[in-house]
Amino acid sequence: MTSTHHHPHHELPPEVSAQQELEAYGYKQELKRSVSTVDLLIYGLIFMVPIAPWAIFGTVYNASAGMVPLVYLIGLIAMIFTALAYAQMAKSIPLAGSVFSYVGRGIHPTVGFFAGWAILLDYLLVPTLLYVFAAESMIGIFPGSERWWWALIFVAINTVVNLLGITSIKLMNRVFLAIEVVFIVIFVIIAVTALTGGTIPGAEFTTQPIWDASKVTGPLIASALSIAVLSFLGFDGISTMAEESTGRRNSAGKAMIIALFIVAFCFILQTWLASALAGGREAFSDDEVGNAFFNLVEAASNSGWATAFFVVNVLAVGIANAMAAQAATSRLLFSMSRDRQLPRFLNKINKRQVPQAAILVVSALSAVLVLFFVGQIN
Repeated sequence: MTSTHHHPHHELPPEVSAQQELEAYGYKQELKRSVSTVDLLIYGLIFMVPIAPWAIFGTVYNASAGMVPLVYLIGLIAMIFTALAYAQMAKSIPLAGSVFSYVGRGIHPTVGFFAGWAILLDYLLVPTLLYVFAAESMIGIFPGSERWWWALIFVAINTVVNLLGITSIKLMNRVFLAIEVVFIVIFVIIAVTALTGGTIPGAEFTTQPIWDASKVTGPLIASALSIAVLSFLGFDGISTMAEESTGRRNSAGKAMIIALFIVAFCFILQTWLASALAGGREAFSDDEVGNAFFNLVEAASNSGWATAFFVVNVLAVGIANAMAAQAATSRLLFSMSRDRQLPRFLNKINKRQVPQAAILVVSALSAVLVLFFVGQIN
């Protein structure tokens, strides 16, 4: 580790600009540098979805015997270490390829290639899952419409926004994040009102969702954790924006850690209140498990609110989250192509300084995968 001959950037003075640093790796600045630390933070939050527990609340509740907040708390502790490691790597190797660049430069290019492919699978399959999920929800709102039709509409919207460039993504992220935060506040108000007013029989404030000694077992928590931890995926996406950030070297790392804590706070607060609203029931039945959260909102307020929450959830997943995932995936393809690990055309940049070819390829792959999996949520 002591030799520096193949790491010229270590000899650069500490006050080099992000631009010079990129050039020290032998790359030109091609992507548009216009993303502040705050934008990175917002992007990470959108990618992680502050309202992620809504959709899987019933599933995690059943798996954890009602201790949903505990599961998210343990998930946070595990994720802190991952985030610190990512932050360290993003500071040392500020390239758009994220894991591909870290492993390739830190261990060996061949190993980096495999790491790039592994995370590429994750980045391609996660948006597919989101599209399929959102299409499923649209059928709930518009019965009788075609699932594949909705899935392709979502893919198309996200492709257009991504092609319009990083400025349009920043704007959309802000709008969606504002909507999600407003709905978290509304949920807190609805839940607290219902719990203090005794709207739902048997529902009350209790610490049992956080720790119920009679039910806590290792395997129980582990099985629930594997589902809940999915909600934390996404702060790693911040690192794919490294070549577009205007901040100091560690701005991506800072954004990752702050985003993780904000999102964990939202997760724990919402699931604690939702678990309290569930009123100590053993489990949700098979036919209500998918909509458990929305049913609790309905019981605590009225069906109008439940529908509104449902719609916001679809938009947050099918547009905001998938758009962030699409941006991250295209940056990864761009970086792998630039290192000659993928076809050359994928690192073409358009007038708006986004990797146009990579974005279109991601969209095409998403569309194919979506048509293949639509209607098969399991």
